[in-house]
Amino acid sequence: MRYIDAFNHFFPKRFFAGLVETPAAQKDMGKRVRGIPALYDLDERLRVVDAFPDYSQVLSLGMPAIDRLWPAEQAAEWAKIGNDGLAELVAKYPGRFPGYAASLPMNAPAAAVKEAERALGMGANAIQLHTNVDGAPLDQEQFLPIYDVIEKSGKPILLHPIRTREMADYRNEDKSKYEINSVIGWPFETGAALARLVFSGIIDRFPNLKIITHHLGGIIPYFEGRVGHSWDQLGSRTSDEDYASILKRLKKRPLNYFKEFYGDTALAGARGPTICGISFFTPDRVLFASDCPFDPEKGTGYIRATIAVMESLDLGADDMAKICHRNAQAMFALK
Repeated sequence: MRYIDAFNHFFPKRFFAGLVETPAAQKDMGKRVRGIPALYDLDERLRVVDAFPDYSQVLSLGMPAIDRLWPAEQAAEWAKIGNDGLAELVAKYPGRFPGYAASLPMNAPAAAVKEAERALGMGANAIQLHTNVDGAPLDQEQFLPIYDVIEKSGKPILLHPIRTREMADYRNEDKSKYEINSVIGWPFETGAALARLVFSGIIDRFPNLKIITHHLGGIIPYFEGRVGHSWDQLGSRTSDEDYASILKRLKKRPLNYFKEFYGDTALAGARGPTICGISFFTPDRVLFASDCPFDPEKGTGYIRATIAVMESLDLGADDMAKICHRNAQAMFALK
């Protein structure tokens, strides 16, 4: 079986050199990325890719997000450096890296529009966005022109969760503890971002947006019953805002919007959640992905584990091929 890895991460050389000089790179996620050679060492990354037959990667930048690394006046230039670096790798190694997702300086929305236009015009296969912009939700008015550019391109959004330690787990604390913010906070954050896009009306406004959710939809597939029945009653728990009118405005049942997103298989080799996510989205809306190289082996572990999960599933040959490579070929317009 051919595998196209739709969601994994790599830092081009020049971009990584700038990243390690930023204050954010000296702590937390920045601390982690410096300890994973396959995230920035091209020779090591090629070794990882070549360890698997008929396997290739659609590249995207890793964390921290650009808006966490640089202020608005510098973010646009570093987004360009990162995107051009990925484009160069795709041009040089098309067999290993058939495409890439561009990143945007989301803390400078006008510049983000221009960078989206530039990168997509030069051949980027997707745009990577994060579930918030330095804490701000994705349904703010200032981001709407970005969605317009992406929708018109026909290319998908890769939606990556981001929830920092500053987003505390409890109201009387000032930061998250025990890495709760990422381990279980990220799946929640994905669900929250999708809900904001749905109930704000952005999905109705841009009905042709294709959004691929990292980690197979976060919490959404596993709470299908609550997502369905509870949001069918939107407004029944709230007295100070007229949420019931939102249901009248929406063009579909809330649950149906969530089912029309896409998901990837980057679940650290967990079989049960993979089955649940495929059942929720259907094989037509799931793409193979590994989240390479963030496994404990720092490269091959999640790829091998995710392939093993896929091979263990009771899927027909056509559905297996869709998930493993055909959906990626279509969505990313790969040759």
